[in-house]
Amino acid sequence: MYATQALTHLVPLAAEELDKNKVTPGVLGFLVFAALAVGVWALMKSMNRHMGRVNFEEAPDPDAVAAEPAGGKGKAAAPGK
Repeated sequence: MYATQALTHLVPLAAEELDKNKVTPGVLGFLVFAALAVGVWALMKSMNRHMGRVNFEEAPDPDAVAAEPAGGKGKAAAPGK
């Protein structure tokens, strides 16, 4: 016996229990939800790849380094004294 033949015997049983006034998402709703889930997964994978390429170490400002005097580091260490 084929699966389609088995399902055709069960359809009349399900039709009696089905409330015709009830709205269900059905197969189309599932496909849309699955497509959104795959899209979110792809975006997160891409984000993780891009975040791995980011260099989080900040380069020193060349203007601040050039303007800083040679003895300024010792004075900046103790501003309250």
